[in-house]
Amino acid sequence: MKPGSLIVVAMLAAGCSQVVALDPPAPEGAAATACQALTAKLPATIEGLERAETDPVSPYTAVWGPGEIALRCGVSRPAAMEPTAEVSDVNGVGWFADPQLPTLFTAVNREAYVEVTISANHQPGSVLVDLAEPIKATIP
Repeated sequence: MKPGSLIVVAMLAAGCSQVVALDPPAPEGAAATACQALTAKLPATIEGLERAETDPVSPYTAVWGPGEIALRCGVSRPAAMEPTAEVSDVNGVGWFADPQLPTLFTAVNREAYVEVTISANHQPGSVLVDLAEPIKATIP
């Protein structure tokens, strides 16, 4: 899935659980190991949204609510990130905000890039604060 692509939500008939279609990245080596550790440390809720299942299931993705907050770990360096791009520090994690996609943020300057898509219904700063500690703890 390309950054900014739609996230699709499907309701399972049996349990009415939310399953969100999210294209997983395919990191390798140290990035893959770090991303797997991150996924295990992510919070169960963010901004009052419960963590939902992704389709396909992947150790490199996480989603909260009906796709309102989605995380992909081990993505490529953001194409829009120039060498002189501004990076904001949020609790010790550097975030690049894509100027063309105002809902897309990428944690940079780490072993793996972590991409987070945040719907306009949520405050990016609050979401990024919630993700800072797990990222710092697992991705050098």
